[in-house]
Amino acid sequence: MVIAIDQPNYIPWKGYFDLIHDVDLFIFYTDVQYTSRDWRNRNKIITPNGEKWLTVPVGQNVHRKIYEVKMTDKAWQRNHFETMRYAYGKAPFFREYSDFLEEVYLGMTWEYLTDLDQYLIKHIAKEFLGIKTEFADSRSYKTSGTKSERLLGLIESVGRVQAYESGPKAKNYLDERSFRDRGIEVRWKSYDAYPEYPQMSETFNHQMSVFDLLFNVGKNAPYYIWGWREEKGVCSYFL
Repeated sequence: MVIAIDQPNYIPWKGYFDLIHDVDLFIFYTDVQYTSRDWRNRNKIITPNGEKWLTVPVGQNVHRKIYEVKMTDKAWQRNHFETMRYAYGKAPFFREYSDFLEEVYLGMTWEYLTDLDQYLIKHIAKEFLGIKTEFADSRSYKTSGTKSERLLGLIESVGRVQAYESGPKAKNYLDERSFRDRGIEVRWKSYDAYPEYPQMSETFNHQMSVFDLLFNVGKNAPYYIWGWREEKGVCSYFL
């Protein structure tokens, strides 16, 4: 089994889903420290006036685990919906996803940030991108320690793991030798060479929410995430 573990992000960019697609099991890392001004509660879209942050208000308390973070203002839901409709209303495939946006932002009430993030990620992965990966929450497993040792303990508690795939930023703290000593191969995800797609901006930017990709290319989105790599025979990770 190949697994990946990452903190749940708000409407994350395509690379997040590329990592999910690579593995058999993706675990949302929710019982760790919440970090403010990060991707957990915000992401970027493109509007007629340029790039814009969409931020879910969660307060300023820094002494919380991710699973403890609550929304502080319900008005954000309609605001995010209206902002995306204004930004992408004329995009080629916006209407294909508008019912889902209305359901999430106007028809449902959210209390915990992780519930919102996980719902969006799972639905987008399964229903819009056709990803077959299984999902789990780190709270379902026993964890202890800090940084690399905690992560390794979580992986071992899953069992039957042959390889762990991670984003390259984890190189700052992950102890690869400890993983290899326990028979777990470490794979570093490559986010290089994504092809550009028709984007409603003069200057192309890969670091947009996956919604930007979906609204502009629709069902062709998987090609721009991993399909191009499969077509060219390019590996999605390095050791």
